[in-house]
Amino acid sequence: MSSFLARRALTVSARSFSTSASRSSFAKMTIIGRLADTPELQATSTGNEILKYAIGTNSGPRDNQKTSWFRVTSFIPEGPQRDFIASLDKGTLVYLEGDASMSVYQDAEGKTKSSLNIVQQKLEVLSPKKQQ
Repeated sequence: MSSFLARRALTVSARSFSTSASRSSFAKMTIIGRLADTPELQATSTGNEILKYAIGTNSGPRDNQKTSWFRVTSFIPEGPQRDFIASLDKGTLVYLEGDASMSVYQDAEGKTKSSLNIVQQKLEVLSPKKQQ
């Protein structure tokens, strides 16, 4: 093998591996859907405020569509960006990128339940709410 090809093979191989320190595992989600309701400001036990909202997505044929609901939390600090998100109307089409995690808990009847939690990293408005 020529020295050029050997260097080329090493360069390609080197690019496919990361030399940075390993990070703990994480999950990311990307969702395009409509707001289930106007985002709601909620106070935390530490006195901070967070935004909570849900996004709905539809799948399947029109006569048999299934809707999936995703609960989202936003930790954006007070300011124009948070005010803008809080003012969005129900039905607004949005693009969301967020960190996802699962939690398991017991409901009031003692049944084990699981919940998908999404923490907003990026939110973009794609179109205003549907016209009726």
